[in-house]
Parts: sequence; C-alpha cells; structure tokens
Amino acid sequence: MKDFKNYTPDEKPDGDPRVNNAVELAKNISRAMNGKSTGQLLNTIVAEAERGKREGTLTNADLDNFYNALSPMLDGFKRKKLKDIIAKLKAI
Repeated sequence: MKDFKNYTPDEKPDGDPRVNNAVELAKNISRAMNGKSTGQLLNTIVAEAERGKREGTLTNADLDNFYNALSPMLDGFKRKKLKDIIAKLKAI
C-alpha cells in the first residue's frame, strides 16, 4: 500500500468490517515497512495520515479504528505515544 487514499476496504461478513479493515490496514502497513527503523515507520505513517486528513480521505473515525486495532499490541509507552499522535492528527 502506498497511501491511505488508495486503500479500499473489503467488507467481510464475519465481523465488524471497520475492525477487519483496520486490521488489514495495519497488516499492509507492517508489510510495507518491514526492515525499516521505528523512526522511519512512524514518520511515514504520520505523513500519510496528515495527507489523508488534509485531502479529506481519512476521518477521525478511521484514526480511532486504527488506534483500537494497534493499541493492544503495544506496550504502555508506545500506546501513549500513538494516542498522542492520533490526537494531533485529529486536530488537523
């Protein structure tokens, strides 16, 4: 996946499609960023999210879904950092 704008969600009958889409988005991002440093990963995600917010293709609900999908996999420090980033992105 190159950016959020080109991400097209697939609705799945076996659960909440918003959660499934967020999980798929996280999987796609992690595959695309395999081998890159945490800083590179974070900068890329934030840059794409900022662009999506400015273009109107990324909503606050999308950001909440992304947070809810990723936060259980993070430790307390990283979860707090992600929460702060999400709050910053919502303000755009």
